[in-house]
Amino acid sequence: MALKMTNREVDGVSVVALDGRIVLGEESNALREKVKGLIAEGKKKIVLNMDNVTFIDSAGLGTLVASHHSVKTQGASLRLCHLGSKFQEVLQITKLLTVFDVYKTEAEAVASFSKSAGA
Repeated sequence: MALKMTNREVDGVSVVALDGRIVLGEESNALREKVKGLIAEGKKKIVLNMDNVTFIDSAGLGTLVASHHSVKTQGASLRLCHLGSKFQEVLQITKLLTVFDVYKTEAEAVASFSKSAGA
């Protein structure tokens, strides 16, 4: 199943809702290109809503890490929200939970940008 991505702006934050599998091949490439495109458009605040991600493999994890790194090097920020318990567990086991800014809800992830800007 292809990875579907729906992009919208919420309070100046680019929210990308992901639906499907983040796996080696087309899906990982599509996600990488989506994030690159947002950065190219000058978007500095990006949230990936993982609510409807049904599966992620090691290539998908690699894509998330690479996206996080490229966003950071461009002076932007990437947040994750709505991780399922399995995905949260995978991030915990791989110690990637310490790499990403993770929020329970999309609203919390979006609000976190204004909190960090005011700090």
